[in-house]
Amino acid sequence: MACGSGATPDQFAPIPDGARKVFCVKFQKEMQGLDEIPFEGHPLGLRIYENVSKDAWKLWVEHMKMLMNEYRLNLGTKEAQEFIIQQMDQYFFGEGAALPPDFVAPREK
Repeated sequence: MACGSGATPDQFAPIPDGARKVFCVKFQKEMQGLDEIPFEGHPLGLRIYENVSKDAWKLWVEHMKMLMNEYRLNLGTKEAQEFIIQQMDQYFFGEGAALPPDFVAPREK
């Protein structure tokens, strides 16, 4: 599934005993699930809770920060919120969220 993370499931810690488990749609592997539903009350929030691991969610948060900065989004507007939700749906359940057209990845230190 294309979403530009470069991470592999083997890079993540084992699931702690008693932790909630999900079959992660991003990594196609059973992993530790989120502790709570993101965007409670929105259907995508429940879908993410049931199908996305904590590790995949962390990658999304970093991707979302990049989107917010590159597009200069104000999440106080309905348009920006809808854009982020659309990108989140694509990131986890679609073809992957696209990078902004002029995006240049920061150099690693």
